Amino acid sequence: MTAKFWWIPTAFFILFFQFELAWSKSTPQSVQIADAFIDIHRGPGRGFPIFYVVERGDEIVIQLRQTDWFKITTPNGKTGWAHRKQLEKTLDSQGEKIQFVDLEFQDFEKRRLEQGILGGNFGGARILTAYAGYALTPNIATEVSISQILGNFSDGFLVNLKLVTEPFPRWRYSPYFALGTGIIKTEPNASIVQAVDRTDETLLVGIGTRIYLTQRYFLRVEYNNHLVLTSRDENEEINEWKIGFSTFY
Repeated sequence: MTAKFWWIPTAFFILFFQFELAWSKSTPQSVQIADAFIDIHRGPGRGFPIFYVVERGDEIVIQLRQTDWFKITTPNGKTGWAHRKQLEKTLDSQGEKIQFVDLEFQDFEKRRLEQGILGGNFGGARILTAYAGYALTPNIATEVSISQILGNFSDGFLVNLKLVTEPFPRWRYSPYFALGTGIIKTEPNASIVQAVDRTDETLLVGIGTRIYLTQRYFLRVEYNNHLVLTSRDENEEINEWKIGFSTFY
């Protein structure tokens, strides 16, 4: 992996979870503990240690939600995470039980933003892609992606802008079609071949499917056919397939 490109998937991997947290935010809400106590974890998962316990009658502030974990602030300013099951008996300012809405397939149908990471094969080389998309209508979306390509004789960097049409957005297994353009930079391995770096424009057509899994997550499988518009006499045609996981908002 070249020093120029290794940071690309790493940066998008970090952004993937940062955006997930950002879009999980809701208006802070004060609630009162009605259960005997709730455990406060240092992170959103049972693998994170419990560092504090809030007792019945105390008021806490719910800051944001990540799947079934809620970031809360205690009366003395401690901040941590509590599981949904322990918050189901909390009371709002009117003394009523808090109702937590499940993230369901209906939310998948109404998604506007999505992002994900996919990996696969690009003309015999390995490829890792990070992408983000925005739905213009229920059937049409735009996407931008950045990919790192790792081959035996050369590495590459690919940026694509795509228009995606999804004829059946209400299906749990939802096929889609794509048209796009992009730029590919190829950097030969100097220790194996003697060649100069190349930067070429590309065109693509693609087909794929989104498979809803649970809550805000879905599986994505796709195939793309790239036409590389080289400066030589002949253009190159490259087949690509990828599979990966995505989240939506």
